Amino acid sequence: MRRRCINLFQDSKKENSRIELYGTEWCLKSAALRNFMQSKWIEFDDFNVETDEEAREKVMALYDGKLKFPTLIYKGEHLKNPTSKELSEFLKEKGVDL
Repeated sequence: MRRRCINLFQDSKKENSRIELYGTEWCLKSAALRNFMQSKWIEFDDFNVETDEEAREKVMALYDGKLKFPTLIYKGEHLKNPTSKELSEFLKEKGVDL
């Protein structure tokens, strides 16, 4: 399943500016990152690696065939299982206003 959180303050047509979250519905860490980004009005696409084969394969390609989540991908870089603080620092480095 793919969900989308829209940022009302940024141009949602900029595909390359979207953050991708790869996780599951039951994973508390995935939910925490999802909630954090929604609370900051950060635009992101949400992929469930259990139900989306393409998403699962994309994540496994990053980790030598292992499925690791939550994983965030933004502008060609990825983070594995970041805390909200680590995600904030990463996004600030990439010029995302929080």
